[in-house]
Amino acid sequence: MSKPLVAVVGKPNVGKSTFFNKVSGDRKSIVLDTPGITRDRIYADVEWCGAKFTLVDTGGISLGDNDEISKHIRKQAQIAMDISDVILFFVDGKNGVTAEDYDVANLLRRSGKSVLLVVNKIDNFPAEDLSEFYELGMGEPIPISSEHMKGVGDLLDEIVSHFDEDIMHEDDDDVIKIAVVGKPNAGKSSLVNKILGFERTIVSNIAGTTRDAIDTPFEVDGQKYLIIDTAGIRRKRSIGEDSVEYYSILRSLAAVRRADVCLVVLDASEELSEQDVKIAGYVHEQGKPSVIVLNKWDLIEKDTFTVEKYNKKLKCDLAFMEYFKSLTVSAKTGQRVNKLLETANYVYQKSLLRVTTGVLNDVITDATLTVEPPAKKGRRLKILYATQPAVQPPTFVIFVNDASLMHFSYKRYLENSLRKAFGFDGTPIKVIVRSKDEKEV
Repeated sequence: MSKPLVAVVGKPNVGKSTFFNKVSGDRKSIVLDTPGITRDRIYADVEWCGAKFTLVDTGGISLGDNDEISKHIRKQAQIAMDISDVILFFVDGKNGVTAEDYDVANLLRRSGKSVLLVVNKIDNFPAEDLSEFYELGMGEPIPISSEHMKGVGDLLDEIVSHFDEDIMHEDDDDVIKIAVVGKPNAGKSSLVNKILGFERTIVSNIAGTTRDAIDTPFEVDGQKYLIIDTAGIRRKRSIGEDSVEYYSILRSLAAVRRADVCLVVLDASEELSEQDVKIAGYVHEQGKPSVIVLNKWDLIEKDTFTVEKYNKKLKCDLAFMEYFKSLTVSAKTGQRVNKLLETANYVYQKSLLRVTTGVLNDVITDATLTVEPPAKKGRRLKILYATQPAVQPPTFVIFVNDASLMHFSYKRYLENSLRKAFGFDGTPIKVIVRSKDEKEV
């Protein structure tokens, strides 16, 4: 089931971005007293009391202005409202109700969505008189101070109370979530339909038919899966700023973040594009195990060395993720589609691999004996010991005498030594170097 989407809307300068930054824990929105700073929709994944949702910050709505920027902001906010599950209507508790607030309230009433009226900037919390805000006709005002995080917990409780019970109590600990990503028209939906064995998503030759990330649960040999068919990810300059497609792509990227494994689908009948590389790069940056799926293999003229040639080119173009596993398939004929789940399971298990501290340190010691650590200005790097604190992706911390002595090439050498020793096929790994004074590289 897709995560609910919660849009933060209101006139300019009511503290929407401050709230967004505090709740998301990441300063993604610029916060200034100048109205209109946030022009586009900015999103973040949030979890509260076990409920996960996507929070969206929007530009301040000013219905009276007709300049291009104001029109653009209104359009962006309207798109957010159209596809959201809950809308937070922010007003300024210091300045009271304004004509702009009434305009926004009228707009929200027409949306037919669940709307929570949030009165921000309440300094004398919670004793201030909120009676004038009832005039907006948007129900019970909820007082908060985003700046000081007062009342925010109560607001989050109210938000999640509007979600479906299925979302609130979703237990996916034993479910492997597989996101299918790629450019438009690479055959993602056809591939998903073939895996599932029935028509679950609309398939056509028109790029962009799938407008949202579509979740489908299924089970094979006792293992539960959730496959996520996503909208094709096009280049930014190919997408209209006021289009719903922009938001569809945000949901596609969010699908990567919540997935356990990603199938990166390429059209084997076309040259690998810059956008293909960018999509694979995003999966890599998110630390997700992945399978590079060469679809439409039935269209390729083949000889004995065709697969080898393709993989050689992929290793060059995807040098930043040389650990990748690839598979040639045809969604049209079903060729090798049955191997996809097997390969996805394989790379998923590799991402869960945990190495005992003793064996890990033996491998690191052997690596340093084979290639001596670098020296800098007469000081040589000394590796003290290593440990693995996390999986998904496998993460290793190497403690040294001075982290500044670690050259990136030697760090890469150690990473390759770990890969060779433990076989981390199909998954990125993370190597962190710390010195005794806790510096990190």
